[in-house]
Amino acid sequence: MPHHGNEEEHSSSRDQGSKRDEPVIRDHRKVDPVTGQARHPEGGTPAEPAVDAADSDGDALAQAEEILNRVEVPAEESVAQGTEAAAAAELKNDLLRLQAEYVNYRKRVERDRAVAGEMAVIGVLNSLLPVLDDVDAARQHGDLTDGPFAAIAAKLENALKTYGLTRIDETGVEFDPTIHEALIQQPGEDIEVDTVSQVLRSGYKSGERVLRAAQVIVAVPA
Repeated sequence: MPHHGNEEEHSSSRDQGSKRDEPVIRDHRKVDPVTGQARHPEGGTPAEPAVDAADSDGDALAQAEEILNRVEVPAEESVAQGTEAAAAAELKNDLLRLQAEYVNYRKRVERDRAVAGEMAVIGVLNSLLPVLDDVDAARQHGDLTDGPFAAIAAKLENALKTYGLTRIDETGVEFDPTIHEALIQQPGEDIEVDTVSQVLRSGYKSGERVLRAAQVIVAVPA
């Protein structure tokens, strides 16, 4: 179809007509699907320029590294907690061993103190045995039947009994070499075993400890 006028005007008219015929699509999404950033309404602050792929990859790597670091933290904490628990357990064991050693030391000290006290008492008793021998001799001679000296001797003997001192002076009992010292042996009638017939000097014990054996005459089977 023939046309008149300028060719450019006809071309422009055709382009405008084709543009008017094309549908217009408006994107009202509030989040940019490419950048992931929020879109601002008209008249607001313009959106920041889109980040290129290289920056996005860098941010992703940084986020992944941060996540990995966060995952590794509890493991490090558990190792630290395990180390602290082991140190606490070792310290507790050391304290228990120290306590046991202290208890054993205290028992040993108490035992040594008791032994030292017992030995001190035995030393005093041994030093008084000659005095008791003189008291026995005076009593056998009738010098302590009455009077103040007899009362003093009785008080001394009673006081020594409170410290566990006992006399070994029984007769008619079986001879025991652990508490008797046989000075004389005599044959006896109707004797089946060695028997103490007479005590020449009394012996003494402090508890189960023999301070001095009794010197005796032993009757033996004929």
